[in-house]
Amino acid sequence: MADLTVALGEKLALRNPILTASGTFGYGDEAADLVDVDRLGGLITKSLTRYPREGHPPPRIAETPAGMLNAIGLANIGVERFCAENLPFLAGLKTAVLVSIAGSSMDEYGEVLEILEAGDPGIAGYEINISCPNVAAGGMEFGVSAEMTEKLIRLLRPLTQRHMMVKLSPNVTSIADIALAAQRGGADAVSAINTVVGLGVDPRTGVFHVSGGLAGLSGPAIRPIALAAVYQVARAVTIPVVGVGGIMTVDDVVAFLRVGAHAVQVGTANYRDPAIGLRLAAEVSVFMEELGVERISGFRGSSLA
Repeated sequence: MADLTVALGEKLALRNPILTASGTFGYGDEAADLVDVDRLGGLITKSLTRYPREGHPPPRIAETPAGMLNAIGLANIGVERFCAENLPFLAGLKTAVLVSIAGSSMDEYGEVLEILEAGDPGIAGYEINISCPNVAAGGMEFGVSAEMTEKLIRLLRPLTQRHMMVKLSPNVTSIADIALAAQRGGADAVSAINTVVGLGVDPRTGVFHVSGGLAGLSGPAIRPIALAAVYQVARAVTIPVVGVGGIMTVDDVVAFLRVGAHAVQVGTANYRDPAIGLRLAAEVSVFMEELGVERISGFRGSSLA
């Protein structure tokens, strides 16, 4: 039988290479009646900030050909309510749980992490969402500056011994440089990519498809961009890389593994089928048996030059 286990560094072991992408599976407890989440490789919560955020006004989601636009605006219940209402359920799961953290300043990231750590949360670790505007830097996203990325991760690293993954933005000149900065800062892994900047407008009325106009594009439309990013990052860093972007089929999963990913996150596809992660894990096993591959590592990086 194929061995689906994956190690994301020394601190995190997954039963299979399929995780849910942040923002597409709620806080992890909403789908408990629909999906046996313990059969997933890992679960990543939606991003949390220090205080609750209402996010952008509706409409916040719109379909596009082969994808989806979203402008949620980091709407969330805040870290304290999360700790009280959601964390007890998540801490009881057998699957690896990563809590996504966001903030508009370095201090906010640190406060959120410290609050989570104070309760000995019983989770596997954190994913640091650096696609957030830094108020102190005039709205510049943390993730577009290698210097800012490294500084943030160096600040957060001493606050926890748990696994720390950094989610990379594709909206940069060199994603490999940002990945290297996260590695220098002490990240255990990086995930690539977050959404691509997109826009939808009604040609008859001129009204934007989502409030505010600019939005994040996800889904199959960005898969080639995500594959290229993982390929570039995997050639640059020595820490594990997790692929994200438009994954719908077992072929997509294996393609990411072949360009250097250790595991993948499934995002937009969860809206169509909340159980797609379980199906993909089963299909990866069959795929491996058909090709005579015993371990996930047998695929990893086979297409890297």
